[in-house]
Amino acid sequence: MKSIGSVLQKYTLDDKGGHITREFQDYGYRLAVELNDLDHTSLYIRMAKTVDRGILEQARTFVLDANARNRARLFMWKVGELKRSKNGVGEKKRGGGTVRSQADKGGR
Repeated sequence: MKSIGSVLQKYTLDDKGGHITREFQDYGYRLAVELNDLDHTSLYIRMAKTVDRGILEQARTFVLDANARNRARLFMWKVGELKRSKNGVGEKKRGGGTVRSQADKGGR
């Protein structure tokens, strides 16, 4: 019978030096893997820390259900849309006020 230590010596771990110690780090990493965008893992970790988890989950399920060529781009677009709808921003603004036509301004 072999000792446990001799059995475990056969297996090596691929340690790349990164340590995930918090839940949001794990979620951000898993998100980067699902979106096939490991180059921007730190962005997804930051978003997992700062953005509402419900928004991220809705965007994630939307992207995974869609047949997109670039999942990461679609995910970022959907997060922006969900943030805008949550804040109630319906129209774009310029220079601090809403955009109005010349007729509304009383112009020519």
